[in-house]
Amino acid sequence: MNLRSILILLLCILPIISFSQLNRKEKKIVKSVDKHEAEALELLTKAVNINSGTMNFQGVREVGKLFQKELDKLGFETKLTSGEAFGRAGHLVATHKGKPGLKLLLIGHLDTVFELDSPFQTSTKVNDSVMKAPGVADMKGGDVIIILAMQALKEAGVLDNMSVEIVMTGDEEKSGSPLDLSKKDLIDAAKWADVALGFENGDGNPETIVVARRGSAGWKLEVTGNAAHSSQVFSEKVGTGAIYETSRILNEFYQQLSKEENLTFNPGFILGGTSVDLKEDETGGTAFGKTNVVAEKAVVKGDIRAVSLEQLEMAKKLMNNIVSENYPGTNAKLTFDPGGYPPLGLTDGNTELLEYYSQISQKLGYGIVYPVNPRNAGAADISFTAGHVDMAVDGLGLSGADDHTVNETGNINKLGVQAKRAALLMYRLSEMKKFKE
Repeated sequence: MNLRSILILLLCILPIISFSQLNRKEKKIVKSVDKHEAEALELLTKAVNINSGTMNFQGVREVGKLFQKELDKLGFETKLTSGEAFGRAGHLVATHKGKPGLKLLLIGHLDTVFELDSPFQTSTKVNDSVMKAPGVADMKGGDVIIILAMQALKEAGVLDNMSVEIVMTGDEEKSGSPLDLSKKDLIDAAKWADVALGFENGDGNPETIVVARRGSAGWKLEVTGNAAHSSQVFSEKVGTGAIYETSRILNEFYQQLSKEENLTFNPGFILGGTSVDLKEDETGGTAFGKTNVVAEKAVVKGDIRAVSLEQLEMAKKLMNNIVSENYPGTNAKLTFDPGGYPPLGLTDGNTELLEYYSQISQKLGYGIVYPVNPRNAGAADISFTAGHVDMAVDGLGLSGADDHTVNETGNINKLGVQAKRAALLMYRLSEMKKFKE
């Protein structure tokens, strides 16, 4: 027998060997996923062909109703909440009350970045394994995996051994305001739960999950100087002007903070001159100036991303110190937006979940699972569980590529893989003594 034949044989028998290592209930879970995987793909196809750009409230709610119907069949108590108070479509919240024991929060979202004016509206099959579709990976695939996993746990007779709350938000891609109302259902569920599992795509690699996510917050730098003829710049009376001071501050941000691991701070746009008019929503504006006039005003808007609250506070303190050391004749003020996405810091509980998940993956014959580098994991709804649950991971959804672009794809052959891994994780957690006490 040649090497190629041996490898093919090993690939065929490994799943059989792995399956034999599962207990009776775990085998039932796996068989249920296999049984319903084709139906799950049909559900995913329906979902991605409904436009649910965040601001298309009707479409977001239509997707919510589609998933609500499936969860109703499984005995969940479901509701579509109103988002009127925070200017969005609202959320799908589903609850299952099991025996006293493990309390699970499962997180998805209904909306996508593709609004009604996007050219990307329908799905196509690239091949038997890949679907190109709006939101297939981010994150309707993850929503379907939640439903497929719940179905498997119910059919295996183990769903009643745990209590589950599912929150699929309608504004993950473009959060409503105020944020405390937009994320209230999610935060309330996190305060109740023992474990939070997010079904985002992660970094697109099915061999990874997210144990730490960076938070995201906005900042605004406002600088003033003395308007004067350019011939007087650098004089004691005039000083340097607003634009020089702004360039000093931004350069010092870079010099003093750019080497900090997992921290980024990006100036998104800058306006400067004799006058500056910022748009009401602060997404841009206009500036006027002349080459022979020292700039009187400058405004910069940007974001900052940190992997922990401690890192974020350190960066804010250092940035404020830099801003306070003004060039002659200038003043500057730095403000940080309230709210924003908090960081999901790395905890012992998150690491423990990764270990359990990786062990399950290996038992199933799918290999070791590794943590995603926080630099490759943007802000997500799982971050709002930080400080409320001791164990939280994300990235359990459908792997894919090119999220947020018209080339977004999902690896549909991983629907069953991800559902099996997630369902077995939930089952094994429910059997742990610490959650039964």
